[in-house]
Amino acid sequence: MYRLFAALPVPPDVSDVLAGLQTGLLGASWRPVQNFHITLRFFGDVSKDRAVDLDTQLAEIKHPPFEVSIEGVGWFGRREPSSVWARVADTDALRALSSQCERAARRLGLTPDKNPFTPHVTLAYLHGQMLEDVEAWAQPRHTVKTPTYWADQFHLYSSHMGGGGPSRYVAEADYPLS
Repeated sequence: MYRLFAALPVPPDVSDVLAGLQTGLLGASWRPVQNFHITLRFFGDVSKDRAVDLDTQLAEIKHPPFEVSIEGVGWFGRREPSSVWARVADTDALRALSSQCERAARRLGLTPDKNPFTPHVTLAYLHGQMLEDVEAWAQPRHTVKTPTYWADQFHLYSSHMGGGGPSRYVAEADYPLS
């Protein structure tokens, strides 16, 4: 079984800006810069045969390159925050690419994604942080803005659990946008 997801990579100049946000929240599990990505569709645990079929489906996606803009921060978990993230502008182009990845998954009979698409780059996972602390962390960072960049490809990533450390993500396949 492979734990898979489709995502846009984040270029180094953008990652550098995002890494600068990773301070000031005691107890946060900050994500390594090499793990920064924008998830288009999380597929979960997939068999080897199904992974090959998924690769074929994703390779058939036709979508033009588009601009990506990251501005501000947020968090998941209204009362009990579970993660903090950088906000990715929710454009029609980004939403269309995510929808195509969702359709590819459904064609293979994979379970529909029950979470609404919220484009973001996860900065940290949280474990018991108080909402007030997360709000205090986010307030001075709500105007942060990274350089805009062109998304010209997406990847099929596998996730490998780290033995006590952060998960490692490996780009298993590349899909150019054209």
